[in-house]
Amino acid sequence: MSENKNRVTVVINDQHYTIIGEDDPSHIRYVAGRVDEKIQALGQLNAGLDTTRKSVLTAVNVMHEYVKLEEENEKLKEEIKQLKNKGYLE
Repeated sequence: MSENKNRVTVVINDQHYTIIGEDDPSHIRYVAGRVDEKIQALGQLNAGLDTTRKSVLTAVNVMHEYVKLEEENEKLKEEIKQLKNKGYLE
């Protein structure tokens, strides 16, 4: 494990969290900010949700987006492979 761990305190859904990671602190804050935005947006659409439900639904939504991006990435890799096989790309 790397010794260059950064400790960053962020606020997500009005709660303070300390995140420890190797990434740049500004990146950690950016990611936490995006999570907070998604939870807040979900909360505005569904005002009656408690914190746990908002968190779980946000996680499901984010994972859905991630899986869709993975699928798109695989499709693009396959297209690139086909173009290389046809000699259109080096």
